[in-house]
Amino acid sequence: MFKKIVGKIALITVLMISLIGCGDKETVTKPTESATTTISSTSALPTAEVEHRIVSTTVAITQIMDSLEIDLVGIPKSVKTLPQRYDGVTKVGNPMSPDMELVKSLKPTEVLSVTTLKYDLEPVFENAKIDANFLDLTSLESMQAEIIKLGEKYGKQEKAAAMVSEYEEQLSSIQKATEGKKAPTVLILLGVPGSYLVATEHSYIGDLVRLVGGVNIVQGEKVEFLASNTEHLQQANPDVILRAAHGMPAEVVKMFDEEFKKNDIWHHFTAVKENRVFDLEEKLFGTTGNMAVGEALDALLPMLYP
Repeated sequence: MFKKIVGKIALITVLMISLIGCGDKETVTKPTESATTTISSTSALPTAEVEHRIVSTTVAITQIMDSLEIDLVGIPKSVKTLPQRYDGVTKVGNPMSPDMELVKSLKPTEVLSVTTLKYDLEPVFENAKIDANFLDLTSLESMQAEIIKLGEKYGKQEKAAAMVSEYEEQLSSIQKATEGKKAPTVLILLGVPGSYLVATEHSYIGDLVRLVGGVNIVQGEKVEFLASNTEHLQQANPDVILRAAHGMPAEVVKMFDEEFKKNDIWHHFTAVKENRVFDLEEKLFGTTGNMAVGEALDALLPMLYP
């Protein structure tokens, strides 16, 4: 449907701006030797305590580890409030640019990042001789699978199963609530300071829209985001327009408001005429899966089914 697919570099730039927007430039915390996780060996040999020193480099992963009650020796630097469990834990820098020397000084047994940053960070970790694991949080299903694997690896199977079960129950409830209702068509715009892209069904927010029964007007693409072409978008004439602001949310929302006011073509969208344009709260609608997914799904329902 769209011919102008945003290249790899554009997508990485968007994610860089979004993720760095969640951090600041303060000096990182000095290393600490506390907060290690130990798991008893389950082999037939005498029980031995295996020390696990885990570094989480993104906010979403840190939240997941907190829900699984797994200790960390390193966490990301962020303006967002991190779980109280990790108060005093060493901060290793922004998700997009962790301090490799500081990470190495923590002597980690595992370093965790996300697949959306793998293109940029994998060579950096390799050069630093750090073995990093990139978790796939691009959809609820993939996030559930990662939670199960973490639970199995660190002896938190029951908590992981409970988390996954809770999401399944919520999805079942949503399906019952939307059963028999006309599926709304949806346009998702991802904005960062100065520009915006169109989110496809392969993006995390696109996946949430699909889960609540919405139909993304962008179909058949293989990437997460595309360049915006308002003429093509207007021809699709979506029932609902969702605007996700990242990096500097207040600035991006203002940018969207000016764009919709000054660019006459938006006035011809049914969603605009019927006041079905919604700004998504950044803390609920991130670029990757996170522990706010339940709240995000609940927030989407009245937007798509008034």
